[in-house]
Amino acid sequence: MNQKDRQIYDYMKGFLTPERLSKIEKYAEESSDFILPVMENIYQFRNAAAIIRSVEACGFHKLVAFEEANAFTPNTRVARGADTWMQVEKMPASLSSLQNIRNRGYKILAVSPEKKAVSLPEYELDKPVALVFGTEMKGVSEEVLAFADETLMIPMYGFTQSFNVSVAAAICMYQMKQKLIHSDLQYKLSEDKKLALKIRWAVNSTRSGEEVLQHYLKTHHMEADF
Repeated sequence: MNQKDRQIYDYMKGFLTPERLSKIEKYAEESSDFILPVMENIYQFRNAAAIIRSVEACGFHKLVAFEEANAFTPNTRVARGADTWMQVEKMPASLSSLQNIRNRGYKILAVSPEKKAVSLPEYELDKPVALVFGTEMKGVSEEVLAFADETLMIPMYGFTQSFNVSVAAAICMYQMKQKLIHSDLQYKLSEDKKLALKIRWAVNSTRSGEEVLQHYLKTHHMEADF
């Protein structure tokens, strides 16, 4: 375990209430980055917020937002505080960004009915996956579909053959979580990743938390590596 990060976390814990500390310890144990949601140029701030809320509720605390014409700006009222716990990594909307994610060990899985898509209930998880969700109007772009390793579809049973993107994200993240829970996969965070997550949550839970952290790092001649 990273001893420097342990020292930082022990310091930041001093600013937390017992209740907040207890929740951080509890939910960090359930956190996972095995499923990485990737949002392709989402433009409605309510959808962005609803997606963050659903992803966090399923115990996944990182999301990638590809930005092109639209900025990923969640409505904090809709997110209901979930943005405090979520890490949003913003990247250019490009295939090089997707390749970057693939290089991290993720299989690229486009959520779309095209290209002989596998049905969500039947999909078998065997390695980390990045789930790519498309824009509200057009869905996943053609270049992403061509680049993806596989496509995934949500079965539909009515005349309306599509879900709102925030609903689709909630369904997929929840189902993937259930698959992980009932698998033998080692899907939870490593001890070092878990500790880094706890530090970020402690900072976000503290008034002027970033300034408090930077002051500690400066006085102890440290640099953050999380």
